[in-house]
Amino acid sequence: MKDSPRQQFRWAPHVAGCATLKPKDYEQRGEVEALHEYDAWRLLRESNEPLAVGDLLETESGALRICKYVGFEPAQWLLPEPKPHGEPPLSEPPHSEREAAGQSTAS
Repeated sequence: MKDSPRQQFRWAPHVAGCATLKPKDYEQRGEVEALHEYDAWRLLRESNEPLAVGDLLETESGALRICKYVGFEPAQWLLPEPKPHGEPPLSEPPHSEREAAGQSTAS
């Protein structure tokens, strides 16, 4: 986890259940081969880059586990909602809004 979001995560109240994470808050630092997340935690604790609260582990199958003060809990990526198609862009207000703003539509 990047440093700025880590500070927010550290001070946020603990919420049980699946954590929802923003991909922009994370950067991949490497890989570790382990039997499970606690084995990875132990291996990395003995290295020069131990896991910290807020760090994320991803399994080969794509399952995410986030490191919290209480251990590891499931996590998922927060993906932005796709924008609906077929709506006109909001580049110009409708005629009634232009008239209300004091702009004349007459030539």
